[in-house]
Amino acid sequence: MSQVTKRAIEQSLKNLLLKKPLTKITINDLAEDCGINRMTFYYHFKDIYDLVEWVCLEDARRALEEKKTYDTWQQGFVQIFEAVRENKPFVMNVYRCVHREQLEKYLKPLVDNLLLGVINEEAAGMTVRDEDKAFIAQVYSYAFVGLMLDWIRDDMRENPETLVNRLATVIRGGVAQALERFRL
Repeated sequence: MSQVTKRAIEQSLKNLLLKKPLTKITINDLAEDCGINRMTFYYHFKDIYDLVEWVCLEDARRALEEKKTYDTWQQGFVQIFEAVRENKPFVMNVYRCVHREQLEKYLKPLVDNLLLGVINEEAAGMTVRDEDKAFIAQVYSYAFVGLMLDWIRDDMRENPETLVNRLATVIRGGVAQALERFRL
């Protein structure tokens, strides 16, 4: 039942964001739109920004499910872009109302996790320290998150597949080479 209520609150937030900016939405607005009381909201979230963070993480998690192999990381990234585009009113409203650093905070752990899966797969049979693998993931993550945030800032005009393919061209073979350089 808890997930059903959270999803209903999420949908109310997305509905309300079509009508007004995030900074003008109150807990009362959400509760009324969702048909719950304020305490039910607070049972699930500490404030609206906690809800926004949960929505961002859930949308990205759903987009990334099962996309953690070297062959599918590009598809995973394209799906993140597509999930963002599908939620454009929500994302643009959040983008305008919170600092860029906050959006990085939402995106970075998801991207790091996807990349770490790719890196661990590529490192099979190699002896590379976990902190070095995490560092490689972090470097590539900054590139992806930066591209994503610039794409959002530019009103999501460029085709996501084109962006991801260009990124793939730049980093092709780079993960394996980086792992070789960190090999013990």
